[in-house]
Amino acid sequence: MKKIIIGLVLTCITGVTSACMHTDTIPVALPASFTDDYYSRYIISDTLWQQGSAKYDILKWNKAEQYIIAQNDNNNRTEKGLFTRIDYMQFTEMPPYTWGCCYTTYDAKTEVQAESCQNKADRTNPRKGCNGFPFSRMKKVE
Repeated sequence: MKKIIIGLVLTCITGVTSACMHTDTIPVALPASFTDDYYSRYIISDTLWQQGSAKYDILKWNKAEQYIIAQNDNNNRTEKGLFTRIDYMQFTEMPPYTWGCCYTTYDAKTEVQAESCQNKADRTNPRKGCNGFPFSRMKKVE
């Protein structure tokens, strides 16, 4: 079981092997539910990213570069079984939105292709840094 704790963020894996290491922070405490500024609903944990009925199994969190790599669920309506890169960033002075995300690529054939996609998000310009579109601004659902 993986637990992510915000503040002093630790990733702890327990079970047959036990390891704890310090990691970079992520913009939210997980698991949690969110809505974006387009009124889409998300449920996010350390292993699953769900937007509406579409599910993405999280394979890797790269907290230093602020992205995740996920495999699209085989029951999704489109891009079944392909790979997605979701970049994220924290926002300041945009309440109630505290962070944003960008589906940088959603149809890569391999995990490696998703991670090395050419259209990396531009966090210096969140209004157009997501392939010419704005990052989706996220707020927590209480």
